[in-house]
Amino acid sequence: MPRKPRVENIGFHHIINRGVARGNIFLKNEDFEKFLEILQETKDRYDFTVHSFCLMSNHYHLLVETKDENLSLIARQINSKYAQYFNREYNRVGPLWQGRFKNYFVYDDGYLNVLVRYIERNPIKANMTKSIGQHRWSASSFVLHDDAKELLKDSLLYGEDFLFSLDNELSESDAKKIEELQKAKYIKEDTEVKRVRQKTLEEYFKNTDLPKKERNKNIQLAVKDGYKQSEIAKYLQLSRTAVSKVVNSK
Repeated sequence: MPRKPRVENIGFHHIINRGVARGNIFLKNEDFEKFLEILQETKDRYDFTVHSFCLMSNHYHLLVETKDENLSLIARQINSKYAQYFNREYNRVGPLWQGRFKNYFVYDDGYLNVLVRYIERNPIKANMTKSIGQHRWSASSFVLHDDAKELLKDSLLYGEDFLFSLDNELSESDAKKIEELQKAKYIKEDTEVKRVRQKTLEEYFKNTDLPKKERNKNIQLAVKDGYKQSEIAKYLQLSRTAVSKVVNSK
């Protein structure tokens, strides 16, 4: 079966890669430092923004914003350069990475806050630390300690409200958002990437005689399916405020 083509579109991408057989890829502080050095060199070469990162013992998370359709070149440079360093440093041979890196295109800005919290709270989830900034090899730690200003130039974390929001634990609905992002399928129309929807709006609202409670439930399902509130409001001939109230109701 042919490999699924990657989404290379300009925008936000969540990149993940793990060590082969879940083995450790960072064994000492110098390894973390080398990875960030390679990340900086790659950033200088391909001109992208690093918004968030978390380097764990056997995997890493990156949230980058590309300016060109060059995501594969970026990830290949980082992974190959670091693998060369690691094999040389520890006198080993063979692949370092579990396989192809994973990347998730952030098709909706509504996911960004949740995604950054997901990445930066990884050490807390793993019971390595108890609060944001305690894990040295995370972007939030570098921002709080006023380090790596060039690497994190223009990062979302420099927004005061954004950094403050990292203290909020991920809720069940936040976890579902991350799952939706990772499972989402896309289609490309001209230069725009759109999420493949499970149903059309016609299918969600084909029964015009639905009770208000059922209609509101379908509005919430349609939003989860990737439809914008403005699209739903226009289709149902409702105000955006009315749709927003339905979406935000418990």
